[in-house]
Amino acid sequence: MKLNYDPTTDMLHISFGRGVEVEGFDLCDGVVVHLDAEEHVAGIEIENASARVDLEELQAVAMGSNRR
Repeated sequence: MKLNYDPTTDMLHISFGRGVEVEGFDLCDGVVVHLDAEEHVAGIEIENASARVDLEELQAVAMGSNRR
């Protein structure tokens, strides 16, 4: 899994390392699920991420920390 946060757009993209993202659909307002060619979840994109996700906790998880 790979996390990519862009603070200039406040967009978080979570990639699951599956194939190329070829299709996407809105799960809800501001959350898009991306599928690969075999319709497996390949990624999730979250708009206004700082209001929806605890970015500090996410960073700790991404770095392999067990802080809570």
